[in-house]
Amino acid sequence: MSSRRRFLQTASTAGLAWSASSVFGRLLSAQTSSSAGRPARIFVDTRRTIAPIDRNLFGSFLEHLGRAIYEGIYDPGSKLSDANGFRKDVMDEIRKLGVPIIRYPGGNFVSGYNWLDGVGPKQDRPRVLDKAWNSMNSNQFGTNEFMQWCKAAGTEPLMGLNLGTGTTEQAAALVEYCNVDKGTKWSDLRRKHGYSDPYNVRRWCLGNEMDGPWQIGHMTATEYGMKAQDCARQMRYVDHSLQLIACGSSGPLMPTYLEWDREVLEQCYDYVDGLSLHRYFGNTKEETGGDSSKFLALNLTMDRQISETLAVCDLVRGHKRSPKKLWLSFDEWNVWYRERNGDAVDGRRHVAPHLLEEIYNLEDALLVGGLIITLLRNADRVRLACLAQLVNVIAPIMTNSNGLFRQPIYYPYSWALQFARGNVLNVLIESPTYEVAGMDQVPYLDAAATVTANGETSLFILNRDLSNSHQVEVVWEDKPTTRAIASQVLTGNDLKAVNGFDSPHKVEPQPFDKPTTSNGSTKFEVPARSYTVVQWQT
Repeated sequence: MSSRRRFLQTASTAGLAWSASSVFGRLLSAQTSSSAGRPARIFVDTRRTIAPIDRNLFGSFLEHLGRAIYEGIYDPGSKLSDANGFRKDVMDEIRKLGVPIIRYPGGNFVSGYNWLDGVGPKQDRPRVLDKAWNSMNSNQFGTNEFMQWCKAAGTEPLMGLNLGTGTTEQAAALVEYCNVDKGTKWSDLRRKHGYSDPYNVRRWCLGNEMDGPWQIGHMTATEYGMKAQDCARQMRYVDHSLQLIACGSSGPLMPTYLEWDREVLEQCYDYVDGLSLHRYFGNTKEETGGDSSKFLALNLTMDRQISETLAVCDLVRGHKRSPKKLWLSFDEWNVWYRERNGDAVDGRRHVAPHLLEEIYNLEDALLVGGLIITLLRNADRVRLACLAQLVNVIAPIMTNSNGLFRQPIYYPYSWALQFARGNVLNVLIESPTYEVAGMDQVPYLDAAATVTANGETSLFILNRDLSNSHQVEVVWEDKPTTRAIASQVLTGNDLKAVNGFDSPHKVEPQPFDKPTTSNGSTKFEVPARSYTVVQWQT
């Protein structure tokens, strides 16, 4: 089976011109050409809001892939695990982060997965070949273990369904197994397995990347749309309260991009609540020419992908004259470009092989900060998103037998969970710009802001300038804040710096002087190559 990443890499050579000036969403930067020396201004009005933040905007993802599950969150033989086999250090980290929702069990894996293999007495569970990643799955961790783990970790499940080799009847059976109290075939089987209380799982993904020729069970858009429609109907017969997400296009480099989404939604629009988007970014020869200044602007292409996908959703809504407006689930996004070929994606039929173990550097973390800014400014329609993934596999957390360390991308993700609360504000940014091939003028500074009901205002700022710090003036248009209560910056001299078990603190947040406010504005300087968060209390 052809590798998804090789397919996308090949497709990218066709060249797709992404223009920052073509972003149709909430990017209000004044993109006039000027030198880097001109001060930037960010206009903030707490009355001018985009949307309340759905906490699920900062979800994550765990797939039966590599060491994400086994040796990641589940390691019964480890000295660091509890009686259930759950890694205590990893669970403490996830509790501390406050991850609200986690997508499981895949990913490409799910399209060949029979959920019945992962329930019941562990000694009776089959050892099976996962054809998506050429790995062996012991099935010692399955649906019930995941539900137990979610409860212990303080997070909610986003369940993926097999619409590749699986049937719609099997999907509905899993809903019955998870959500019906008792008195039916599948709910009684759950109780027989020792779990009397239903899990009441609300959110479900109807398959994974079914547009991709790498996907087990790949089909045409019309075929998938009809299968998703039938699946949704059968699932809602079991539980009317579900929120269902159809598979959108796997990314802008797909030859069927957007047309796939339209054809799928023509079949199942009335039966689903959301549409999925996926996107991985890389500082590659094909995507950026290895230019870090272009790499740090790639979140603008995420804005465009969101706006284009929403245009298709609303086109179908108009065709159907539907009162329902779909929301988006950006349920796979991250930087990923190093570990995507050869042994990095071939498990060689081992259990928990070391696959997709990307080591992230400072510039990756800065782009992740930019991607979070993009998600925030599209929070009116992007209601759910998953950083892919959470542990060991293209992940912010890496483990070995003795402990864990935090990768640089951990920090902008953790700031989103900690500081981005309440409503997203519709900020106006005036920034000096620079030229990027295929993207016109790109603002050096990008930003997003949020405000809570009790007046805590958080501002996230990406400085894309690789050489210069920038003066920032925050103009408070309704009422100035009284004091800064938190401020941190992620920066460094070496964009390629990484963390590891031997140097876990090489890239981590640094203190940032709390700025003061006078005469309705706050002035401070953000370093070159930086991602900064400041929180004020009014």
